[in-house]
Amino acid sequence: MLSTTDFRKGLKIKIEGEPYYIVDFQHARTAQRRAFVRTKLKNIKTGAVLERTFSAGETFEEPDFQEKWMQYLYSSGNDFHFMDSKTYEQIVLNEEHLGDYRWYLKENEEYKILFFEGKSVNLDIPTSVLLKVTSTEPAIKGDSVTNITKDATLETGLVVKVPLFIKEGDTIKVDTRTGEYIERA
Repeated sequence: MLSTTDFRKGLKIKIEGEPYYIVDFQHARTAQRRAFVRTKLKNIKTGAVLERTFSAGETFEEPDFQEKWMQYLYSSGNDFHFMDSKTYEQIVLNEEHLGDYRWYLKENEEYKILFFEGKSVNLDIPTSVLLKVTSTEPAIKGDSVTNITKDATLETGLVVKVPLFIKEGDTIKVDTRTGEYIERA
C-alpha cells in the first residue's frame, strides 16, 4: 500500500480502478485543519489530467504494472507489431493507441512497453531519436543570411522543419516531445 507520504513525481498509483501517475503534488496545512495533499494526476490509459486533493495519511493500492522491453518489428495499415526478444511473444498496438509516437518508431529498435493488469497501456519512448532524411529540397546559395528553414521528410514519414544545410541522407536528432529538429547527428 502507498501513502500520501510516498508521493513523488512520476509515482504510479491506482485510484478507483484506473492507473495514474503523479505529474505534480504539494503538501499543505492550514492552521485549524488537517494536513492535505494537492495533486495533479495523469491517467495512463487515456492521458486525461485530473486534479485531486487527498487527506494526509490516505492510502492507495499499488497498481499491477509490468514493464517489458519489446522490439518493434513492422507496421501494417494502422497496426504496429512488437515482439518480446526473450519469449518471442508478439503484441499489436494500433495507431490510436500510439498517437504521435508512431512517427519515432524505427524497425528492430527496442522500446519499453508498460502493461497494466496484462494489457499494454503505454509506450515509453526516448526524449530524442536519430532519424535519416529521405527527401528535402536543396539549399539555394545566398539564402543563409537569416534563420530560414525548409521541410524535410524523414524515414518514418514525419515532416520536420530543418536548417538549409541539411541534405538528403543526413541523420538528424529530433525531439519526440515537440517533434522539432535539434541537431545534425
